[in-house]
Formats: sequence, structure tokens, C-alpha cells
Amino acid sequence: MIAKLMHFPVALRGQLGRWWPEPLVIGQRERLAVTVATLLAIASTGLLTHWLLGPAPMLVASMGAAAVLLYALPSSPLAQPWPLVGGHLVSAAIGVLCAHYVAVPVLAAGLAVALAIFAMIALRCLHPPGGAIALNAVIGGPAVQAMGFGFVGLVLSNALLMLLFAVLLNRYLLRRPYPRPLPAPNRHQVRDPSPLARLGIQDDDVSAALAGFNHLLDISRDDLEQVMTLAEMHAYRRRLGDIRCRDIMTRDVVTLRADTGLQEAWRLLRRHKVRALPVVGEFGQVLGMVSLVDFLKRLDGTPEGLRERLARLLGGRSAANRVAAIMSSPVISVREGLHLVELVPLFAERGLHHVPVLSGDGTLVGMISQSDLIAALFRDRLHA
Repeated sequence: MIAKLMHFPVALRGQLGRWWPEPLVIGQRERLAVTVATLLAIASTGLLTHWLLGPAPMLVASMGAAAVLLYALPSSPLAQPWPLVGGHLVSAAIGVLCAHYVAVPVLAAGLAVALAIFAMIALRCLHPPGGAIALNAVIGGPAVQAMGFGFVGLVLSNALLMLLFAVLLNRYLLRRPYPRPLPAPNRHQVRDPSPLARLGIQDDDVSAALAGFNHLLDISRDDLEQVMTLAEMHAYRRRLGDIRCRDIMTRDVVTLRADTGLQEAWRLLRRHKVRALPVVGEFGQVLGMVSLVDFLKRLDGTPEGLRERLARLLGGRSAANRVAAIMSSPVISVREGLHLVELVPLFAERGLHHVPVLSGDGTLVGMISQSDLIAALFRDRLHA
């Protein structure tokens, strides 16, 4: 009996430990930025509302809950513009109607929150603070009830101002996109999924998993797919081992200068049988890239007479016939210590064919092509 009593605190601590949530993955700098953004948004919304509506209340309490979504979870589907504005507007209207037509306060409060949730789901504007707004319209006291549908106007003005500050502060203070950007279309303008999406977990698999889960998740499909793709890449990285760009890059790189003539650049492209060459500055920094496509872009017109137009382009002597006039800039580059797996999205999703490799001081030390990456992955499969 004594042994059981002594074991009880340990067992209780183990049970309570299961309830303790995992730590939030957010850096110290991000926490500070979110705090500052929330302070600015709430204070500014209150002041502007007071300026617009005069003696009416400055803020509704749900703006505090909305701030958590807008600045701590801005990519959440529940934090996007339509859920923010639509959820508040619908919930406020339902709350005012329930407060006016249902005499029993407890029943009016329950109906307001329940109907607000139902309406927000139906209108695709589910926003958790909307439940608080519907409840506030019922139990907010004489001042709120005296406003009638003026309360809806107050809520709408607060929500629109919070949306304005969410766009400004997320983009310019927190340096992240808001609203959540739409998924990029296939760069080739066809219906096929992107190369990385053709293998492994596909869109139909995600749809089937979400249907089987049968609960709302506070994450968008795009973010969920991105997390799964990153997890696959981390797993593949672990399997590949420590292979870096420096291990597979071409070190003997043929380079161009900004003042190199186009005829010389064309000759080097053909001689070395490559599709692109880097343009470097005086201290080895990459200024741009010149590819066969850059030459073709300068040859306007139909395919007839293409050879003659190319000859005229290469034979010119003016500044317009220098590499600087046709090179692509700025250039996507990688550091020599980058892991091999990180190159896959650049070639598969961004459509790159050659990527310059830079040293720690930013100077060119190598080039990686699609062929280099394919060869490295092929050798890994041979040794698997």
C-alpha cells in the first residue's frame, strides 16, 4: 500500500506531462516582432475608430483574438481577409438579431454563438473571434444593446482597420506575405502538376487524408503539402548523407566579362557546348548570366532569316553588342556549403539549368548544371 502511494505522484506527473503542449516553434526575434505589430495594430485601430465614430466605443474585444491570428498565425486559413471581415460582420449581425428577438439572455447567447459558427462555415469565413463578437452583442450590456445595428458598423470598421494594418505590418515589419499568396501556376501553362508533385504524396492523397480525418485543420492545403514536401526532402537528405554543392560542382568555369563582345560570348558557348555562361566582375562576383535564350530574345521576327539576323547581332561593334546588354540579372546562386537536396527545387520548380556556386565571400567558385545534379542522384541510387 505504501509503495502504491509513493508511486502515485510519479504516475500523476506522467499523466499531466501528456497534457503539456509541445514548445511553439518561433524564434525570439519573431516573438518580439509579433508583439510590436500587435501593439501598433490595436492602438492604431482604436485611435482611428475613435476618430471615425466619435464617442462610440473604440474597440471590440475580439480584435485582441484576431491579432493573435493575424500576426502569430498569418498563413492560417482562418486569418485571411474574408474570414476576418466576413466572420466578424456575419457574427455581429446574428448577435444583434438574437439579442433583439430572444428574450432569455442565456438562450440568446447560445443561439448567437451557434448560429454564428453555422453561418461562418456555410459562408467559408470561419474566424474564431466571430464567436466572441456574437456573444458580446448579447451580453455586452446596455451600451452595446443601445447601439443596435450600430454595433455591426463598429465591428466592421474595426475589422477593416485591422485588415489594413495586417497587410502593412506583415509585409513591411514582419517581412512575410499577407494575404496568403495563391499557389503559383505551372510555369509551362499546362495542367500537369509540378515536377516535385508528380512523385510521392499527391493532391488526391491529401484530399483523401483530409476527408478521412473529418476535422477542420488550422492550416491551408498548400501549407500542408509544403510541410510534407519539406519532410520528404529532410528524409532524403538524411539518406543521401553529407553531399554539398562543392562536392559536385564544376570548378573549371568559363566566364565572361560585362564588356565581352557578343561574338566572343557566342563562340565560347558553342565551343564548350554549354547553354549558359556566368558574367563576373573585377573581383569575381557574379553580375549576370548569358544563355542561348538571351541571344534569341534579341532576334525579333519570324524564323526566316534567323541566321542573317544572328550574324548582324554578332558583328556589331557598339555597346549594345556587349554581354552587358543581353545578360540576365540578377542571378539565383547558391553557396558551396549548401546541401545537394536544396538544389532540387531550383532545377525542378524554378526551371533553372545552371546555377553559379559562390564561396563564403561571394565570389564565383563553380557551376552546377542539371546534368551534375542528375549524375549525383544517379550514383546515390546505384549505391543504395
